[in-house]
Amino acid sequence: MANEINLDNKFIEKLTRIAQLDDQIDPSLYEKYDVKSGLRYADGRGVLVGLTRIGDVVGYEIEPDGSKKAVPGRLIYRGYNVEDIVQDTERTKSFGFEQCAYLLLFGELPTQSQLDEFTTYLGAIRSLPPNFTEDIIMKAPSADIMNKIASGVLASYSFDPDPENRDVANVLRQCVELISRFSSLAAYAYQAKRRYVDGKSMYIHNPDPKLGIAENLLQLIRNDKKYTRLEAELLDLALILHAEHGGGNNSSLTIHVVSSADTDTYSAIAAALGSLKGRRHGGANIRVMEMMDDIKAHVKDWSNEKEIADYLRKICRKEAFDHTGLIYGQGHAVYTISDPRAKLLRDKAELLAKEKGCMEEFNLYKTIERIVPDIICEVHGNKKRICTNVDFYSGFVYTMLNIPRELFTPLFAIARIAGWSAHRIEEIVAGRRIYRPAYKNVQGERPYIKMEDRVEV
Repeated sequence: MANEINLDNKFIEKLTRIAQLDDQIDPSLYEKYDVKSGLRYADGRGVLVGLTRIGDVVGYEIEPDGSKKAVPGRLIYRGYNVEDIVQDTERTKSFGFEQCAYLLLFGELPTQSQLDEFTTYLGAIRSLPPNFTEDIIMKAPSADIMNKIASGVLASYSFDPDPENRDVANVLRQCVELISRFSSLAAYAYQAKRRYVDGKSMYIHNPDPKLGIAENLLQLIRNDKKYTRLEAELLDLALILHAEHGGGNNSSLTIHVVSSADTDTYSAIAAALGSLKGRRHGGANIRVMEMMDDIKAHVKDWSNEKEIADYLRKICRKEAFDHTGLIYGQGHAVYTISDPRAKLLRDKAELLAKEKGCMEEFNLYKTIERIVPDIICEVHGNKKRICTNVDFYSGFVYTMLNIPRELFTPLFAIARIAGWSAHRIEEIVAGRRIYRPAYKNVQGERPYIKMEDRVEV
């Protein structure tokens, strides 16, 4: 068997070399054909491929001469600044994610009676279908929870009495069910991983219909089901801030692209989950935490700004951490002066850091946030202004909440399913045609070679 495996590995290595050689494309061709790689212009702006009324990400304004002017970042949900939503949530001492989900889905802020009716409905349908946990989650546990959520979403098709119906009313029902159940899917997938992958104890609690999504998630993943009000408030804030981020982010674009092909809801949402799992998208906060582990291990005095700066320079020069030269959690495709999500999360995180005795670590984060733009500019000579993004603080927040790292990206999904659902419905209602961008073929035609005349590469 060992020899067979070794032969298989050699065969795959050989095929890999052939594939990599054949798939090389001359970088100069991208400029020659004016390719908008990544659907972006040379200055970083996204190519306009659609219209939306759901959300907006503002980091700059276009001047009359066509140049970009950096402005403090704003995140807009259905025309409302998310900072106002958060402030009102804090004023009323309430949880706000369900209100955001309602706003994204229906386009208007709910009245109290509308919100109460919506949250009651969400609570009533939060439990997974009968035997779903045993047959779908426990019988095929996954080391990666995002993959398990995606398979759970696809399996939900089989439990739906009308899965292929594309009428808006039916799609809305499907989306609301998924919004309500994503936290249960993630929690049970995590418990299955603990038991079958990690060899640890597993705790399966029933969701409480009287609790919101943030509180439910905390009590579902903890063996004693206990949490503080501040912990729930901070998780709720994180869900609010991750619920939507415009139609141009990779996973929301995926929803539009796949939905435009007229597929079912479960296929579209599973595709978005595959996008979000990517390390360049939803997995970024885990890279921040790995980097911070490295910084904390090599910087002896976390209060010494010079020592911190010296080590950050080593990371920038590819002399430390993962040798990529990247400082994770810094910079954003749209935000330039500030990421409003990072600011809101940082301010609330300070309260929990005081409660948890984590102020020394919190101050390390703040020091890095303050000094890193100048260090990046110094090392790379890049004059482009950058800001700390939400990924820099979100992992720290989840760690203080005793949420394991394998749940960081699923938490993103639990929030973003609200935005994805709104974008799917928008595509069904307002979408005009299937997405079909152009790719320029740069492989010229060749005369066919008969089998007996072929030479192995």
